[in-house]
Parts: sequence; structure tokens; C-alpha cells
Amino acid sequence: MTGDSLPQAAKKGSSITRVLTVLEAVAGSDRPLSPTELSDQLDIPKATAHRLCATLLEEGLLQARMNGRGLLPGHRFRHMATGVLASSPYRAQRHAILRQLSEEIGETCNISIPDGSEMVYFDRSETHWPVRIQLQIGSRVPAHSTSGGKMYLSTLPSAKRQRILVNSTLTAHTGNTIVNPADMEAELQLIQQRGFAVDNQEYIDGMVAMAVPVTDKQGRLYATLSFHAPIMRIPFESLESYLPLLERARLQLGELLEE
Repeated sequence: MTGDSLPQAAKKGSSITRVLTVLEAVAGSDRPLSPTELSDQLDIPKATAHRLCATLLEEGLLQARMNGRGLLPGHRFRHMATGVLASSPYRAQRHAILRQLSEEIGETCNISIPDGSEMVYFDRSETHWPVRIQLQIGSRVPAHSTSGGKMYLSTLPSAKRQRILVNSTLTAHTGNTIVNPADMEAELQLIQQRGFAVDNQEYIDGMVAMAVPVTDKQGRLYATLSFHAPIMRIPFESLESYLPLLERARLQLGELLEE
């Protein structure tokens, strides 16, 4: 977004308008932005941009990268975004799609959204089996060791993906967790080619999972749709047999974004 493409009110409007344009620019960027870059993009005086960013940092709406270079959405901003998604006017329809998928597969199904190097569960439909993995709405899980997280990472531009991997600790949660960056890159390229991701006991021993992307009409990832199950009920080799069910549900969820 450039200064020339902004409405005149955004250029010369009130402080609240400028705050909103700063938040919008940070949220929509594929990389962290500095106050100076925001000043140039939004046609805001540099002193004003620095002052606004300092206030937004103090309020938790923005956060600085660990190396101090550039700004990212802060915890309050992310919490607001999650709340908007979870309480959208299509909540009942979304959950009905998720519940039907869970009943067809016979396992817990989840919708997750990305947050940096983690995924956040914001809707789920539980299986009725007594043995199940408890990951409640709002739970945060690492992207590198979960099917939904790897699905998300595979959709990112290579440069952004590398920044996340370089700045993240690829913790070994199980003996199957991929912790080598080169191996992870190869895994993400494979996921990108085939359009789905799997978790072969990479986050929790004895649990397998599969995920597909939920995208808007521009093809941008909105969330990931996944299910997980104990291997005693669904062996890893059987995961792909459920792909048609996941594909149908993800397309139904995508249609909600276009209404």
C-alpha cells in the first residue's frame, strides 16, 4: 500500500484514523515494518509515525521483533483478531461444517489460525471416543510440529518462511519432530506440492493428524482445517483416505468467506 493509494482521509485524518492505518499496514505486510517504512508507505510525518508506534507498542497492539528490527502485531491485536474470527456472523454455519466432518471421520476436527510460529485453535468439534487428545479452543501449538502449522508455513513466501524458521526454536517434542531446518524446508515444499500436511507423531507420541488450507477467493490462507486421532484408531498410513472429506469441508468453509 502506498501513500498515493490511500484515501485522503487516511492521509490527513484524525489520530484514530492514522492508528487504524498503521495497524492495517502492519497486519497486511509480509514482513516486519519499521516506523520509518510506515511513515513512507502511509504518507505520515516520521515524528508522528514514531509516536504512534511507541503508543501502540506500549498498549500491546504492536510488538517489536526480538532483534529490534521492525514491528509485528502485538498480543492485544492478535487477541482481537481471534475474537472477530471466532464470533463472526457465520459461526453457527462454520461449526456445523466442522461437526459434520467430525462425525464422518469419527475424530476431533479443528480450525486453527496462524500467529507467528504458533497456531491457535479457535473452533473444534470433539469426538465422542473416551480416548482423545484434549486441545481446547484458544490452545497454542507450535507450527513446525503440527499438521496445521506445517500447512500454514508451506503457503508462505520462501523468504518469510525462512525468517520464521530461523527465528524459531525447532523444539523436539517427540522422536519424530523435524528439527533440522533443511529437512523442514523439504517437508514444506512437499506439502506445497500436494496441498495437504500430515503429522506423524511429531507433536504428541501416539497421535497423528492431517490438515488442509482454508482460503479466500484470492487464494490467501484464512485458517487451516485438520483432524487428529490416536494411531490405535487411525494408522498413519490411512490418513490420506480422509482427504476427500477434508477437501469438501474446506471448500464449504471457503464459501462462507465469499458471502
